Amino acid sequence: MPLTQLEPTVALILIDLQKGIVDSVRPTVDGVISNAAALAEAFRAHGRTVVLVNVAGGAPGRTDVQAAGGSRPSMPEGFADLVPELGSDPQDILLTKHRWGAFTGSDLDKQLRVLGITQVVVGGVSTSVGVETTARSAYELGYNVVLAVDAMLDRDAVCHEHSVARVFPKLGETSMTKEIMTALDQDSAR
Repeated sequence: MPLTQLEPTVALILIDLQKGIVDSVRPTVDGVISNAAALAEAFRAHGRTVVLVNVAGGAPGRTDVQAAGGSRPSMPEGFADLVPELGSDPQDILLTKHRWGAFTGSDLDKQLRVLGITQVVVGGVSTSVGVETTARSAYELGYNVVLAVDAMLDRDAVCHEHSVARVFPKLGETSMTKEIMTALDQDSAR
């Protein structure tokens, strides 16, 4: 379903657009970064909240991957640095997470509630992990969720498509960067 409206109390949440992750999927991710950067710039220009999330660790639980001999990848220096294309602003909320989603184990919900945020636009990588987990939590916490599908990517195209086609319609509205930016412009013109 396309975007019906952006609320004046909307925030943009961009997940894991950081050097250690995106460098491994370049150049495929370049369009996603461009769209995410355009959204961040537009949100800032319209005085809306931008949340930039990186990951610097993982949940402590055991997994089948670890049991099969896999290990948690090490994080070299600079791994968690956000890509410079996103820009920055002193008003941005910067959040380092240690779980898949941005809300779990963080004070993001509290920070957004203090600002009166009622709606979130979510993008980033990976669609089926960080983005989907954040969107699920946002929905469960009562936020209206918009998923910027051209500002997200998954290394696994099947997982990306499953999230976009099957999961996201149950969590919110799916939209494209251009539609979201047009809605921002229209809302500001009122």
